[in-house]
Amino acid sequence: MSRIKSYIQESVTELVQKVSWPTAKELQDSAIIVMIASIIIALIIFIMDFLFNNLMQIIYGMFY
Repeated sequence: MSRIKSYIQESVTELVQKVSWPTAKELQDSAIIVMIASIIIALIIFIMDFLFNNLMQIIYGMFY
C-alpha cells in the first residue's frame, strides 16, 4: 500500500513542479492551428473523394 501512496505522491509532485504547462494563449494558438490543419485535411480528402467518384462513374459508364 505504501508503494501506491508513494507513486501517487511522486506523480503529483512531478505534475505540479516539473511539468511545463502551456499558457492560455499557447493553448489557443495550438487549437487554432489544429482546426486549420483539420479543415485543410478534410478539404483534401473531400476533393480526392469527389475526383475518385467522378473517375469511377466515367469508368463504369464505359461498360453500361
